[in-house]
Order: sequence, then C-alpha cells, then structure tokens
Amino acid sequence: MAMKIGMFTSGYQRNPLEDIFEDAARFGYDYIELWGGRPHAYAPDLLAGEIDEVKRLEKKYGVPITGWCPEHNGYPYNFMIGSERQREDAVRYLKLCLDAGKELGSDYMLISPAHAGYDTKPAEIRDRLYRTCEELAAYAENVGVRIVIEPLTTMESNVFKSANDLLDLFEHVDSDYLMAMCDIVPPFQQQEQITSYFNKLGDKLYHLHIIDSNGVDDSHVMPGEGVLPMPELMKEIQDYYHYDRTATIELVTGYINEPRLYAKRAINNVKAMLEA
Repeated sequence: MAMKIGMFTSGYQRNPLEDIFEDAARFGYDYIELWGGRPHAYAPDLLAGEIDEVKRLEKKYGVPITGWCPEHNGYPYNFMIGSERQREDAVRYLKLCLDAGKELGSDYMLISPAHAGYDTKPAEIRDRLYRTCEELAAYAENVGVRIVIEPLTTMESNVFKSANDLLDLFEHVDSDYLMAMCDIVPPFQQQEQITSYFNKLGDKLYHLHIIDSNGVDDSHVMPGEGVLPMPELMKEIQDYYHYDRTATIELVTGYINEPRLYAKRAINNVKAMLEA
C-alpha cells in the first residue's frame, strides 16, 4: 500500500468550509486533516451542534476526516506554560477535543508541546510534559482516538524538538494511544537526519507532515520550492522505508491568499515526486 496524502485546512480559514471538501475531492487528496480553529472546526462549536455541517460535507464529497488538529499552541492554550491551573485548563480543552475527534470519526488527534518559558528548568519541563501526556493518553484510550505528538522547531519550542525527545517520552508514558509523528521541517532546520525518525521510532512513527523548508527557520514552503532535498526524501520514505501511513501536506497561513490554487499545486508536486 502507498502512503496516504492528506490536506491540512488551516490555510482555508478565510474560505467557506465547503471549499475544503470540494478541493480535497477534486484534487485527489486521500483524506482531510481538519484544523480545529474558528470559523470551521473549533471543538466547543462542533460539540454545540456545528459538527453536523462538517459531517454533511464529508459525506457529500466522500473524503474522510482522518486527522484532527485542534489549535492549542498559545492562543489561548499551551499546556507547557503558565500556572498549574492554566495547565489543567489546557488539558480539559484537549480532552474536549478528543471528544470532538471521536464525533468526527477521526483516527488521530495531533498535539505539540509548545514553549515552556525561558526560565523554566529542565526537571519542571519534563514533569509537566510527562504528567500531561499521561492524562491525555489515558483519556484517548477511553475515547478511542489516538494522539500523535509532534516535535517542533527551536523557534517554536524549548520542550520537544527531536526524535530523541519522542523516545524519552515513550520511556515515561507507555501507551498504544500515544504515537509519534514527524514534521520534516524541524529536523532539517536543526541538522537532524530526517530518516532517524524512521530508524529510531519504528512502528511508533504513525504520521508525517510533509512540506518544504527554507533551511533557516520554521517557515513551511510549497513542496519542491524550498531547499530541502524533498524528491529524494519522498522516494526514500516510499521505496526504502515502505511507509504506508498518513502524510499530510502542511500548507499553513503563508498560502492563505489562494489556498485552492496552492492546494492543487502542492499535491501535484508531491505525486510527481513519488511517481518519478
């Protein structure tokens, strides 16, 4: 089986919700990774009844919501920073998001440990990370939606940035409902070998974000238009590692002015790489 290519919907936030499903179907995406922010899919809105429209469009266009990415990196939720009350509030929100993920029929929900603050000590960071992931993994198992956890760039986080950080977490939180993912920009930006995620994590590597890089910061660039050796990487993932799980093309707000045009270009570029 080939890897499944998904559409990330953050860049569509100024467009009607239906554009997402229509474009995913007509451009040939295998699934949608739904961004959980307003106006389209903020979890409290979904659970208050707005999920009905999302499910109607999913059925109309026949593209499944396989992934679910609630907004939670600091506006206003970041489970790695602030008081214990603020952490607990973020955990409550993410549990609500797991409930929404269940209602959406999503296979996984994405979380990413963001910045913990410049003065926070390593022991405090680890304790907070482990406790939070234990709580969320236990709730995920009860709900039946996997969590995939994403390392970030050094610009975004001082907590969770590498394949080794994933390995360390899994030594402390052992759950089949807490799985690894790799966004290929953070390792490239940090001079970490991207394929180390495959070598080190094995079957725990459940999901990918594929996008190009400028090689300098956390910018997400159109596939094939940055400096990452992306055609060679995609062939290696497909032909050497035989990866057959999900890989979402993570176009974000850098392409918000014309999301429909860029969504089409992105999947055409990626398919050309895989078929070369």
